[in-house]
Formats: sequence, structure tokens, C-alpha cells
Amino acid sequence: MSADTKWTESDVPDQSGRVAIVTGSNTGLGYETARVLAAKGAHVVIAVRNLDKGRDAMRQITASTPKADVKLQKLDVGSLDSVRTAADELKSAYPRIDLLINNAGVMYPPKQTTVDGFELQFGTNHLGPFALTGLLIEHLLPVDGSRVVAVASVAHRILAKIHFDDLQWERRYNRVEAYGQSKLANLLFAYELQRRLAAAGKPTISVAAHPGLSNTELMRHIPGTGLPGYRQIAGLFSNSPLMGALATLRAATDPGVRGGEYYGPDGFRETRGHPKLVKSSSQSHDPELQRRLWAVSEELTGVSYPV
Repeated sequence: MSADTKWTESDVPDQSGRVAIVTGSNTGLGYETARVLAAKGAHVVIAVRNLDKGRDAMRQITASTPKADVKLQKLDVGSLDSVRTAADELKSAYPRIDLLINNAGVMYPPKQTTVDGFELQFGTNHLGPFALTGLLIEHLLPVDGSRVVAVASVAHRILAKIHFDDLQWERRYNRVEAYGQSKLANLLFAYELQRRLAAAGKPTISVAAHPGLSNTELMRHIPGTGLPGYRQIAGLFSNSPLMGALATLRAATDPGVRGGEYYGPDGFRETRGHPKLVKSSSQSHDPELQRRLWAVSEELTGVSYPV
């Protein structure tokens, strides 16, 4: 497609025969990602913490696409036990996996920890997806065209660094910095995974995307979100959930995508618009940071990779 062409839902190619696992897909960006993939013929696994909300999402998808092939999987990426159980069940059900989209996450919560004792944003946004990918990767590696997609954020540039001396924010807590750390970690992981896949000569690629500013439930911890009219006002300056999901969908399905690429909106400061190839921070491309975070992540999760 030409450089000035706007990439839309209609550009998603036929996904028949492909198995796509989308985490956190009961609402928002994840739901729209799952809905579009199902409408294009993929077998979509809605991997969510709340099964009731997952069933609601399935009903909505099948209402709009009666022939949609959608299944539900219990998964809490904030619990390593849940990640391991879900991975075992998914590997048993799907000998081949074409797409793993690590979409589930939290943003700006008050200071909390996961059941494993990790700071909630770092544990949910990075360590859980790191573990899930490592446990499922062997079912993607033999599959031509298979992809792992990390859903990152423009926040990887905002007060973001990897606090190796206090990864779990035990000495102090700043929710904005902690979120930035987790989103920077998403990109460091995506790029290091791509380096390892390429070095091993595997057909699987690792790519990343971000939705810009998207008006979804993820924003519920931002001050003022409960005020009357907030969603309407926010909608003037942000992407809809579908528009926000387009970057993920392009990273996951566009035949022209290459490993290690990063997609986001084409509008002002990448806050909204149609997806295009974008650049992440120089820090996210630091190979020493990538390798160091990878080693720490393996140690904290107990998950090692075959690449």
C-alpha cells in the first residue's frame, strides 16, 4: 500500500485456518482485536481473568459474526500459577498457534502487588506476558507466519526506566513511573525476543504496537475519569477502541510487517489516527538493557526460552 493510504479494518487479510490467542480481550482494545480477527475467519481464543465478562464478549462477537469461531480461556496474567495452568491447557488444545497477542494490562492503579508479590503493573504488564510467551513459544516456532505481538504504549517514553535496584517499587511508588517501566519492558522484551528468533532462524517474528490514547476501561484509574461527561470529552482527543486496536491488528496481520517493527497511530504525537510504522525510544533499543531485563525476567518467573 502507498505511504499516504490509511490502513483500516478492511485491510486485515483473511485469517481462516489461523489460531489467535488474545489476552485481556473481553473489553476495549483486546475485544476489538478479537472481534476483527474472528470476523476475518480466525479461530480466536479470548483469554481473560473474568469468565463472565469473557462470555459476554463471545456473545457480542457471535452476534455480529454468527459463524465466528471463538473459545474462552481462563487466564490471569497477574498470577504465574494461572499463566502456567492456562499455558498447559492451550498447548493441549492447540498443537499450532499462529498469533499470540499480549494485550492484557493495567494502568496507573494505586500501589498493589500481584499474588506472587510483584508490583502490579510490572507483574501484570510484563512478567505475566513474558512467562506466557515462553510457555507457549514452542507451539509457534514451527508455524510459518506466526507472530508474537506486544501491546506497548507511548508511556514507555514518560519518566520510564527499568529500576533494577527496586523493580517492585518497595522503597517508593509512583504510578506513572511504574507504568512507564512496565511499558518500556514490553518493548525491551519484544526486541530481544526478535533478536533471539532471528538468530535461531525461526519463522516466528516478534513485533510491537501501541494504541495511542484510547478511550477504554484501562483509563479508569486516571483522576477525573468518574466525572460527568469525561468519556465524551476524552473521545475528542483519543482513539476509539477500534481505532486504537488497528495498530495491534496491523502488527498481527499485515503481510508487510517485519520482525522487530513497532506500529502506532499516525496523528499528532502518535496519540490518535490510523496505524503506521513508528519509532520507539532509543532506550528501548539498548541491547544491554534488553539482555539484562530478559535474565531478570527468567529468574523472577522461572520460565526459560528455547531460543
